[in-house]
Amino acid sequence: QVQLVESGGGLVEPGGSLRLSCTASGFTLDNWSIGWFRQAPGKEREGVSCITAYNEGYYVDSVKGRFTISRDNAKNTVYLQANSLKPEDTAVYYCGTPVGRFPYLCPHLESSEYGSWGQGTQVTVSS
Repeated sequence: QVQLVESGGGLVEPGGSLRLSCTASGFTLDNWSIGWFRQAPGKEREGVSCITAYNEGYYVDSVKGRFTISRDNAKNTVYLQANSLKPEDTAVYYCGTPVGRFPYLCPHLESSEYGSWGQGTQVTVSS
């Protein structure tokens, strides 16, 4: 059974850091891209970052320079290092796999392009 599990969220003050993890079970991540998304209360799920199977990372403008995506295929895990966190980063963070024909590339960071969502991990940035 294909499953993704997110972890690493928590409560942090503005300017703080968190490292989120997305660990796969039931399949190996080696040939898959992984996208990170987030959803704040009352808002739609929005794309944050994606990493291809070739280790190329993509980011939305709002997190460029603050977030870094990486992968450790030996641990079947993709990470999202979130630095200089802001209150507007508060959301539930999800990871997902591309649902299209080329799962080793990053499609547009639209939630409809991804699936196999995990349960999410809550990130709260507040003083």
